Amino acid sequence: MLAATFGARPFAVSEVPETDWVAHVRRELAPVEAGRFFVYGTHDADKLPEGRVGLLIDAAMAFGTGHHGTTLGCLRAFDQLLDAGQTFDAVADIGCGTAVLAMAAARTTTAKVIASDIDPVAVDVAEANLAANGMAGAVSCVVAAGFDAPDLAEAGPYDLIFANILKGPLIMLAPDMAANIKPAGHVILSGILNEQADEVIAVYARSGFNLVQRQEIVDWTTLTLRQEP
Repeated sequence: MLAATFGARPFAVSEVPETDWVAHVRRELAPVEAGRFFVYGTHDADKLPEGRVGLLIDAAMAFGTGHHGTTLGCLRAFDQLLDAGQTFDAVADIGCGTAVLAMAAARTTTAKVIASDIDPVAVDVAEANLAANGMAGAVSCVVAAGFDAPDLAEAGPYDLIFANILKGPLIMLAPDMAANIKPAGHVILSGILNEQADEVIAVYARSGFNLVQRQEIVDWTTLTLRQEP
């Protein structure tokens, strides 16, 4: 491959070695452990520890491999709710990306699980990941902005809602979260920079949610909130 460098002086052309970037990323992405969950690529299938909940997400499948602090934080928060004895009948993963959170819920509960994303490509990726994990049909996948889909309305209200997106959409969704959560239900929110967390907590408090836990992973905060019964 030839790369050109431009500047005030005449450009120079230098040769850059060909790189298989997918193979390179796969080597760099070690398995992720989050409580009972073990997120891995096919290249690490032989490393799945006995007794752990394995979630296969290949590096080529973008939108949330589990390595980013937001996804990792959500998995840890969910694991802690399970450890506390929480049970769930209906779970939604809003802005699902790879659907790793939806798969985690489907693997560990008897809940009806639905995953949605505004991006049709992400929904295709979610369905491919479900098939790769032998979970085709275990999670309903829909294209939707927020809760704006008939399937989401019919499946609710929810005991648990994941939303790993960004501060702005999370704030806009607060009233819809309140409308779609069961009394005493939980939401796990991420995609929030540490300095944004207080604002998100305050907005959700006005919609009837109490803070259960906040955790920081590098620059990112994950919030677990509970709707007042």
